[in-house]
Formats: sequence, C-alpha cells, structure tokens
Amino acid sequence: MDTIASLFSFITWPVSWVIVQFHKLYGAVFGPDTGWAWGLSIVSLVVLIRICLIPLFVKQIKATRNMQALQPKMKAIQERYKSDKQRQSEEMMKLYKETGTNPLSSCLPILAQSPFFFALYHVLSNIASGKEIGVLNQELVDSARQAHIFGAPIASKFMDSPEAVAALGASLTDVRIVTAIMIVLMSASQFFTQRQLMMKNVDLSVKTPYMQQQKMLMYIFPVIFAVMGINFPVGVLVYWLTTNVWTMGQQMYVINQNPTPGSKAQDSYLQRLLKSVTHHGEVRSRRHKAVVKAIVAKGSDRNENERRFIGALAKAGFAAQADGTVVKSDAAVAEAEGTAAPKRQQPKRQTKAQRQSGGQQAKSDETVTETAEESAGETAQDTGAKTSLERKPETPAKGAPQGGGRSRANSGGSRQRKGQQRPKHPSSKK
Repeated sequence: MDTIASLFSFITWPVSWVIVQFHKLYGAVFGPDTGWAWGLSIVSLVVLIRICLIPLFVKQIKATRNMQALQPKMKAIQERYKSDKQRQSEEMMKLYKETGTNPLSSCLPILAQSPFFFALYHVLSNIASGKEIGVLNQELVDSARQAHIFGAPIASKFMDSPEAVAALGASLTDVRIVTAIMIVLMSASQFFTQRQLMMKNVDLSVKTPYMQQQKMLMYIFPVIFAVMGINFPVGVLVYWLTTNVWTMGQQMYVINQNPTPGSKAQDSYLQRLLKSVTHHGEVRSRRHKAVVKAIVAKGSDRNENERRFIGALAKAGFAAQADGTVVKSDAAVAEAEGTAAPKRQQPKRQTKAQRQSGGQQAKSDETVTETAEESAGETAQDTGAKTSLERKPETPAKGAPQGGGRSRANSGGSRQRKGQQRPKHPSSKK
C-alpha cells in the first residue's frame, strides 16, 4: 500500500494544503490539536472532491443507463458471433460508437477519486511516522499525531502493534474498537448503496448478464473493503466512510428525482407526480413537464409504468399534451362519472346444462318443422294425383290421319318443353 501511495506523491502537496486550510478554520472553533478539527478537515476534503466530481457522476449515470439499454443488443451479438471472438469485439465496438456509449464512463468517479485517496493515505502514513510532508510542517505533524477520534489517533491502524499505538498516546483496545466499527459502517454503506441501485433503479423487464454482474459486485465490494480496511489508518477510514455516505445520499436523490425507465423507482416517481397533478390540476414544475413531455413523445414505445401513468391520468379526467402540460378531458370525465354512452355488453356465458337444453329444444323444433313439411308434401301429392285422374285423354276423330295426330302431339310436346334442349351426340342418327 505504501508503494502504491508513493506513486501519487505528486498530489500530496495540494491534498495537504487543502487539509491545512480547513484545519485553520475548524481549529479556531474546536482547538488546533483536537480530533474534531482534524477529522472535520478530512470530511471537508471529501466533500470538496465530490463536488468537483459531480460532472463525472452525471456521465456515470448516463453511461450506466446506456449500458443497460444496450444489453439485449450485446447479448444478440454474443450469440450470433459465439465462435468468432474477434468479430464479436468488432461488433461491440461498432455498437458503442453508433450509440456514443463509453463502458469506462461508469468507473470515472472511482478512477478520478483514487489519486486523492492514495495521497491522503500517504499523508497520514507520514504523520504516523512523525515526518513532514507537503505543506504539513513539524508543528502541524505533531498536532495531528495528538488528535484522537473517539480515543483512536487518526494515524493508527487496526493491525498496529501495541507499541506503535502507545507511541501515539492511545490503547490498542480503543483503536481496534473504533476501526472495527468504522470498517463495518464503511462496508454496510457500500452494500446498501449497491443494493439500492439493484432493487429500485434497474429496469426489471430486461434480464441480462449485466444485472448478474451488478448483483455479484453488491456482495464482493463490501468484502473487499472489509479486508482492506484493517490496513487503513483511522483518517483514511473517515475519508472512505464519508465518501460512501455521500455516494449513498447522491444516489438516493437521483433515484427519487431521475429514476431509470422501467424501474420500481420510476413507478414510485410517477405515482407521486400523479398525486400532484390530480391535487393541483396542472403540472407545476418545469422538470415534471419535461417528464410528461418525454412520456407523451414515446407513444407506443412507453413502458408499463408510463402506460399506467397515462391511464391513471385519463381516469382522473386529464389528458397529457405534447408540451408536457395536462388539460381536462370531457370524455374522461364523462366516463368517470358514468354519463358516457353505455358500453356494449358481451352476452353471458351459458352453463353446460343450458347449452344442452337449448340444443334439445332446437332439435325438437327442427323435428316439428320437418313433420309439417312432410305433411304438406303428402297433401300436395294427393291433390296432384286426384287432378290427374279427373283428366281424360283426348281420342282422335274418326278418319283423321294418325300422322297428323302424331305431328300435333309432337308439336304440342315441343310447345310444352321449355328451356335449352340437350344437344344430340354426333354419332346419333338424325
């Protein structure tokens, strides 16, 4: 650790200068040799660094969300070029370039914070050894060595020997109790921050390997910090605990005010926005108008949370507009009050017994109809037969030629025959 810290010795001067400036401020209030003066100086150093890193944190949020949105496409590329790793890498880089996504952007705050962390570690190690470093002269070094936080010197470690702790004017028991509590708090804050991200601010509708990696990190990071924490001075533990608490609070603000689309946090956010709109009858803030405008612009691409939000607005009698505002909708109000045109109701589903009885009734009706038709047909046949019996055949007159009768009969038959006649076969005689 000392070797790594020495690599960042170039930044120890600005870090020590910032600590000295804050120490002058707090020393005038709490006393120059107190743990409050030196401890609050370290806390103020963290706050100043994290404020400067806010732009990087914004980039981290955007990069993380872009990576989440790209997970389905990345998975498709991996499956398509499973046997060609080089082509797979080329397609991945092409996808990053087209979407403007940088995978390393999610690590920028940690990478940017690392030099300050190791520089502070280097400063505190020199304070424990009683050596001057950066802006800290021998008088300030001796003052820092006398500073205790809850009975533990800011330069002491959990693994220090009893002699080293006694040289700093403290007991080994006090040092180990204070450092153990700080290590537990540091690991717990890291776990809670990662768990909050996974449980509330992740789109649960997309199941990707990225989510599994985040779950693994949720358990691995606290263990890493716990193992490394036994070698950190108390001042470094104060630094890291403060930065974890800052990260947790910063993330809670982002989750509540700018949640990931499709996540539980977005559902809670839209529920709060719905209550505000229904209570005041309008979208009040500019940020809320931007949210409503983005939801309306999505159209059919809205996720489940956004569709529920638009539906709840309609039930409350409001319609979202393209500019992010809402207006009263008469159709929605009429439907909510029950004055709208009644909806067409579907017929009730019949039971099996009702369907069987209905079928039997239909069969009986059909039987009665057939019987009536048969009776009518028989009556018509009897009537036709009687009529044909009443007719008498015409006998030709005496002396009349038979041929003429035949021709008349033929002519009468031809006259009675209607419709198109069937053509004769070519082989038949004429």
